[in-house]
Amino acid sequence: MTISFAGKVAIVTGAGNGLGRSHALALAARGAKVVVNDLGGARDGRGASSQASQEVVRLIEGSGGEAISHGANVANFDEVQDMVKQAMDKWGRVDILINNAGILRDKSFTKMTLDDFKVVMDVHVMGSVNCTKAVWDIMREQNYGRIVMTTSSSGMYGNFGQSNYGAAKMAVLGLMNTLVIEGAKNNIRINALAPTAGTRMTEDLMPENIVKAFAPEAVTAGMLTLCDDDAPNRFILCAGAGGYSSASMFETDGCFIPQNSQSPEKVRECWSELSSQTDQVSLTCGAKQGEKFVIKAMAYMKSQQ
Repeated sequence: MTISFAGKVAIVTGAGNGLGRSHALALAARGAKVVVNDLGGARDGRGASSQASQEVVRLIEGSGGEAISHGANVANFDEVQDMVKQAMDKWGRVDILINNAGILRDKSFTKMTLDDFKVVMDVHVMGSVNCTKAVWDIMREQNYGRIVMTTSSSGMYGNFGQSNYGAAKMAVLGLMNTLVIEGAKNNIRINALAPTAGTRMTEDLMPENIVKAFAPEAVTAGMLTLCDDDAPNRFILCAGAGGYSSASMFETDGCFIPQNSQSPEKVRECWSELSSQTDQVSLTCGAKQGEKFVIKAMAYMKSQQ
């Protein structure tokens, strides 16, 4: 089955270079009208230029597609709203949002300034929030929307020198998990992409031959499965160098300790039981954890009758 985006309007943030550029070109090649968003700053977020995004637009138009460039800073909601307004004025709808824009300011936590921590959170977290908020009601009224968050193994598993980036990349998963629940009745599906690619974000972190192996196009091939009509929902797709996998969070079945025995010593004593991976499950919402504990408590009370 061929994946097509004919008739769809997509916004790709951070689309002037690297993964965003690859995403925008691939969406356009498969029929989407694309808003190519890029502030055009350096890898650390400083500066601004429209040159890269306009070049992507020229490539799309040169291949017979439709695209517009917009230099909104995703951390600025007013600028994001203007970007979405331009898309609506031109095409009348927004079907797909790829939250890809990001910056790096890597340092060990002891050397990192709070400003460097905050600006990374602003771009990755509030950037995703701002763009999603700006299209959310449009997608609800359409009864159709596809949103891709960009997460990272640095957030899911940690990476030295990236406390700011890692915190931001886990935050967007929390955002995804709640929006999946709130958007379900309006056919809005939200997924996450955890990429490993050779881009300007990683070019000095990996040897040149490895960078070439981790071409952005390999990640984009996976990303496209997260935003078409048959996209999954609440899926974390990991992709890089032709490898594709999924990541999930599971919770163990755990144990129950009656009220008169609840103490840190008793919890420690039950450690092997509460951490046993037998019967672990992926919870569909936060309330399911409380529900599980209530059921355990009720079962204990019944056994004491």
